[in-house]
Amino acid sequence: MICTNIGTACYTPRGRNFFLDLLNKATTLSQLYQTHAQIILHGLHHDLSTLTKLTHKLSDFKAIHHARLLFLSTQKPDLFLFNVLIKGFSTNHSPSSAVSLYTHLRTRTDLKPDNFTYAFAISAASGFESEKFGLLLHANAVVDGFGFSLFVGSAVVDLYFKFSRIEMARKVFDLMPERDTVLWNTMVSGLVRNCCFGDSIEVFQDMVKGGVKFDSTTLATVLPAAAELQDLGVGMGIQCLALKLGYDCDEYVTTGLVSLYSKCGEIDTARWLFRQIDQPDLIACNAMISGYTCNGETESSVRLFGELLASGQKANSSTLVGLIPVFSPFGHLQLTCCIHGFCVKCGGFSHASVSTALTTVYSRLNEIESARLLFDEAPEKSLASWNAMISGYTQNGFTEMAISLFREMIFEVRPNPVTITSILSACAQLGALSLGKWVHGLIKSENLESNIYVSTALIDMYAKCGSIVEARQLFDLMTDKNVVTWNAMISAYGLHGHGNEALKLFNEMLHSGLPPSNVTFLSVLYACSHAGLVRKGNEIFHSMVHDYGFQPLPEHYACMVDILGRAGKLNEALKFIEKMPGEAGPAVWGALLGACMIHKDTNLARMASERLFELDPENVGYHVLLSNIYSADRNFLKAASVRQVVKKRKLSKTPGCTLIEVGETPHVFTSGDWSHPQATAIYKMLEKLTGKMREAGFQSETVTALHDVEEEEKELMVKVHSEKLAICFGLIATEPGTEIRIIKNLRVCLDCHNATKFISKITERVIVVRDANRFHHFKDGVCSCGDYW
Repeated sequence: MICTNIGTACYTPRGRNFFLDLLNKATTLSQLYQTHAQIILHGLHHDLSTLTKLTHKLSDFKAIHHARLLFLSTQKPDLFLFNVLIKGFSTNHSPSSAVSLYTHLRTRTDLKPDNFTYAFAISAASGFESEKFGLLLHANAVVDGFGFSLFVGSAVVDLYFKFSRIEMARKVFDLMPERDTVLWNTMVSGLVRNCCFGDSIEVFQDMVKGGVKFDSTTLATVLPAAAELQDLGVGMGIQCLALKLGYDCDEYVTTGLVSLYSKCGEIDTARWLFRQIDQPDLIACNAMISGYTCNGETESSVRLFGELLASGQKANSSTLVGLIPVFSPFGHLQLTCCIHGFCVKCGGFSHASVSTALTTVYSRLNEIESARLLFDEAPEKSLASWNAMISGYTQNGFTEMAISLFREMIFEVRPNPVTITSILSACAQLGALSLGKWVHGLIKSENLESNIYVSTALIDMYAKCGSIVEARQLFDLMTDKNVVTWNAMISAYGLHGHGNEALKLFNEMLHSGLPPSNVTFLSVLYACSHAGLVRKGNEIFHSMVHDYGFQPLPEHYACMVDILGRAGKLNEALKFIEKMPGEAGPAVWGALLGACMIHKDTNLARMASERLFELDPENVGYHVLLSNIYSADRNFLKAASVRQVVKKRKLSKTPGCTLIEVGETPHVFTSGDWSHPQATAIYKMLEKLTGKMREAGFQSETVTALHDVEEEEKELMVKVHSEKLAICFGLIATEPGTEIRIIKNLRVCLDCHNATKFISKITERVIVVRDANRFHHFKDGVCSCGDYW
């Protein structure tokens, strides 16, 4: 016993084991500080084991600054202490400090890093914005002989997944000579985080087949993949494994099952599973709230949220995201606003996920200004929030705003496959081929070409921008194709009028063993309608119903009416409508009215339009079609009466406009437009072309001119249509012999169609026209549609 000279106080010196035990039992930072004081008092402040344990505990309690000071005061830290602090920096989100300490270890000490050093340093490197530090650390680990260490391998795989380098993560995983449960779990969870749900399930199945021991973490990790794919069969298989191995009572597994059944629409089963949890924690409650919301049971969702708050638990960002009606927003604007208000009061916007979910809902409700205001006010903009706003603009038709925001985004964060698919959709809508090619270059630089959703979006973009050859080349290069990929290419052929190619590809898809979807049949029927393939269309419709058991949607019926109507079989089309189960909708009658316009059947048009005016009285397009039919029949009085109805109801017709992209600059023209800076040169070119066209035998088609005016005046009206002005500008602004591409927001008129054939022959140019219905490729005076559109 040692006595101090302060009164009579004495103490017994304590050894290392006593303080190690005391440090293990510490539950607060205050206790750690007191213990540290006692360690100094008892002369153990230079004991390496004790200091290492204290450093570890300080890191666990987020006192990383104190841990660093303690390390700096240590005279000769060993490798173990270095590793503990590197790990501490990593878990406390200080990647720069972790990598700096690793560098210090390598360059200023005689110590050599081991597998733990690399694992902790690589884990820390995943916190940087760039993967370059992780790549260098991985290279160092390989050079030092730790490339095949399980501990290092798991950290490297996780690193690559965090930077969405899926192929690199997979390569490291495949090269590992041994794989333990942790590595397999890392692979499964990484694929799930990167939305590769099918791949994650395949990896899990390989794990099971290979006899690798899995745990409750494995099952809880893979269940979200089955949930996102809404694959109830796979999910139930995972549940059986959980029951067999006794993991069915694990709360995380049960929570995963609640989410699975919810997303598969089995909300009653999800509710029953939730009730089996004795004391559901916040994560379980969040899963159930989200389950109710995604199944449209908003009242149950709000009720459970109220119960959660009443129990004294605090809602977190996941609770609020689950409560926000992202899946079924329509009719829930008031609820969304209430949740928005709650978030403002409780500070929920500190989490980007909440702001992102609300931005998504506002966008889907067409409250695009509210969505943008929320986006701009968000304290932190995550990748998901950028994606939500870009997607919102794209879905609401604000394509230029979407593209502008994307250009702004790439200076802030790296795009991911979701961003790319949204912006490619915007390019496709706008027909901006040059921008689409620039995005394609970005995809290559980001190594995203292997992503099936990105490749499919690229195919769609090239097709809708008129480059059907490039679309097919990309399609052929894809090793893995899902049903959406096949649908995109079949639809592309339909858009371009290549009906036989669409049918050939459809047959290839069937032979590949991939089952067609409703959309597949719709795409094939559309292709048949624009190529006059009546018999094939009938066969495919019959096969869809009788061989594949699909219940036709209104769109399928409309396609069949269009197939028959375009081919002039108007009476057959009417009989088909009359035999339909249930009432025919606007799409069906609209298809018939369009066919009546082509074949100038006034009587049937009147009947179809009467039904349409009952079903969709606010749609001005049907009035315009009927007026055109009367004008074509030279019944100008009837045509005028239809136009009068439009005026009385204050219905507005969408003005026709045409876009042409020269370089990377879009130019938009309207009929009779003089606003373009080169208008004088454009009209001079138009006069020159008109003269040459007449010499070649061109005559104006004025049957669709809406007014009872003299023929000469009608010719002047159709002469200055926006398509002709755009083509003339293209001839002035581009090199001789180059292809001209234009986009019309409405159906191209008969006069412009015929004129474009003549222009293509006179100027020896290929002219590609995309209108509201399809593509027309003009070359040497011939159109790809064969005048059948």
